[in-house]
Amino acid sequence: MDQTELKSRIKRALLEELDLRGRTEADIDDAAPLFGEGLGLDSLDALQLAMAIEERFGVSVPEGDAGRSVFASVEAIAEFLTRAGAEGARSSEGG
Repeated sequence: MDQTELKSRIKRALLEELDLRGRTEADIDDAAPLFGEGLGLDSLDALQLAMAIEERFGVSVPEGDAGRSVFASVEAIAEFLTRAGAEGARSSEGG
């Protein structure tokens, strides 16, 4: 799966799991912060998102500061999933 498709899957997870009514994938900038001024998520959203990412992509999300950096943006989540070798996140390169 390429990075564009991976980011699209992450955005769908955000929209579905966090029930972001009235928003679409196009409304979520890949580099925008997910918390605070960006998408405006809070700590409860972070927990729900971590569980959704673990379930959907078959990875274990770190806790604490390490986990916080994973959820900085859609790009950060995509990079984490690619590094972690998440299900469906690897590129089509051999390996």
